[in-house]
Amino acid sequence: MIPRYSLPRMSAIWSDENKFQKMLDVEILACEALASLGKIPQKELKKIKSKAKFNIKRIEKIEKSTRHDVIAFLHNIAEYIGNSSRFVHQGLTSSDVLDTGLSVMMKEAADIILEDLEALKEELRKKAKKYKYTIMVGRSHGVHAEPTTFGLKLALFFDEINRCIVRIETARQIISVGKISGPVGTYSNIEPYVERYVCKKLGLKPANISTQILQRDRHAEYLSEIAIVGATLEKIATEFRNLQKTEVREVEEPFGKGQKGSSAMPHKRNPVMCERVTGLARVLRANAIVSMENVALWHERDISHSSAERVIIPDSTILLDYMLNQMIEIIRGLLVYPENMQNNLNKTKGLVFSARILVELEKRGIERRKAYDIIQRCAMKVWEKNINFKDALLDESDFVKFVKPKEINRLFDITHYTKHVNTIFKKVGI
Repeated sequence: MIPRYSLPRMSAIWSDENKFQKMLDVEILACEALASLGKIPQKELKKIKSKAKFNIKRIEKIEKSTRHDVIAFLHNIAEYIGNSSRFVHQGLTSSDVLDTGLSVMMKEAADIILEDLEALKEELRKKAKKYKYTIMVGRSHGVHAEPTTFGLKLALFFDEINRCIVRIETARQIISVGKISGPVGTYSNIEPYVERYVCKKLGLKPANISTQILQRDRHAEYLSEIAIVGATLEKIATEFRNLQKTEVREVEEPFGKGQKGSSAMPHKRNPVMCERVTGLARVLRANAIVSMENVALWHERDISHSSAERVIIPDSTILLDYMLNQMIEIIRGLLVYPENMQNNLNKTKGLVFSARILVELEKRGIERRKAYDIIQRCAMKVWEKNINFKDALLDESDFVKFVKPKEINRLFDITHYTKHVNTIFKKVGI
């Protein structure tokens, strides 16, 4: 199902066409650097640059016999370049080309993810402002706690997406590194200048030190940050799924014209988009674990990381791109039911004001434990007898000693819970 939804720009990054183009870019830039050092004649460099190209089908055919993708690639471009190809890949090892090209692709993928996050942030900003003072019940342990606003819930998500942006920016920076340092990273057959030149042209920094490969803690950090962003999206999706329960129904994800919820039950409107996001977040976490397994390789390298990375890196970036676009669609089309929020708030018959009243009794000189016992005793009557909390308080002699009946309405004023909403919005930058 995912390929149908995967977005073209991200998918294109991980295409064979782009992979081999990045490899060719690295090879040509290395030739330019070598030419500037006098290692390749300028006329040969011109031939290389004018003739170098590749054919994916031809590479695949050659690889059937070589069983080595980089060698197959080099054989193929040599078919186009001719005798001048003897200067291509001079002093390089396969991972110089593969790892440096992979870093560029991962950087490009991070750029798309950052665009997605900015778009999601903007949708959350608009919705948070719209529902800034829309009262609803806050819940802890799934049980009614105190009143809050739906705008604050969205502002919380907005603030977390800001942190996600910082995470992906960090991941982009940590992976924006290349290496052109030869078989075990000693520059035995290549000058460090070539690495500096190639990396600068590609918008990368040269690794301080490498073996035959870039060290995989970088890739693990990149995929871990992606997994954390996925966890944030799962958090938002899980909240909406809970709020969409029939018994709650305070919000619903968009439900399109002609959409169906169940093959058996025509009435169903299921939170399928949110469930999809939740499920895919698990895949991102699993991929992050694989990336951590790739950090410890044998000596200067082995190849056990390579096969896994060909799956987990493209999949994680494509999935996160997809998940972010799903969440943008969810937030943009979110159905919000303030009346149901109010009805649910009233279900506990005023119990949500218990903490407010506890504080009031403490202000009036009552020792906290005694005040708590008074309030809890009245609250239990509401649960057991299905009466209003206000009535239970007024019927409690220990309470009315300290709070006059004419004062009680003030303690049930809902605006008590919204007085600092604007302050919070300013803190998060909405």
